[in-house]
Amino acid sequence: MKICLLGYGKMGKAIETIATKRGHECKYINSNTSTTEMGEILDWSEIAIEFSKPELALKHIEQCSNLKKNIVVGTTGWHDKMNDVKSIVENSQLGLLYSSNFSIGVNIFFQINILLARLLNFHPAYSASMEEIHHTQKLDSPSGTAISLSRQIIENNSKYTQWEESSDLNLGEGILPIHSIREDNVVGTHSVDWKSDIDHIFIRHEAFNRSGFALGAVVAAEWLLNKSGIFTMNDVLNTI
Repeated sequence: MKICLLGYGKMGKAIETIATKRGHECKYINSNTSTTEMGEILDWSEIAIEFSKPELALKHIEQCSNLKKNIVVGTTGWHDKMNDVKSIVENSQLGLLYSSNFSIGVNIFFQINILLARLLNFHPAYSASMEEIHHTQKLDSPSGTAISLSRQIIENNSKYTQWEESSDLNLGEGILPIHSIREDNVVGTHSVDWKSDIDHIFIRHEAFNRSGFALGAVVAAEWLLNKSGIFTMNDVLNTI
């Protein structure tokens, strides 16, 4: 499979390593790539994997749509443009797969988070809070994964109606606090806490390196190759 990497930072390089080991060929596009070269690389490719910047994600989706190239999007921070993306996909019959986190372990963590939120919906004595820790170069805060976790809690537990980024764990009724921390040399850690006056339930996912994210993105690209429509990692994990 010929893969165009839209973005060639730490994640792009990790994806290239995994993809090459799985027998795929990669070429990359970064901020120094000319418009002509970009078009040539996209035209050469069979599919694109996008890990760039939030302000570039929609542009890259449009470019792939114009060239009929399916795209896996790992960049977060653009989901407020989802209606625009849906129109692009429907009009072009593009195949697009997006996720806030491609790690298989994190997607299992998502399912545990949903189940816990549903179970504790019947026990209002428990209050939730979240913490996410990432490297200092991470552009968005809170992380896309943390936002996904918070939305899952809001959708499955009637105690919460919104999230707010704050280190204050007592924000008021209906508000789920997310404490974002940035430290050197941290790949990504997410924690969800449920506390009552008598005990504490705690779930946590810690990534040791980027290999899990990269593997998930490549597996997603393999799965998406000849499909059309909008998909997430839930669709991939139900079939692999």
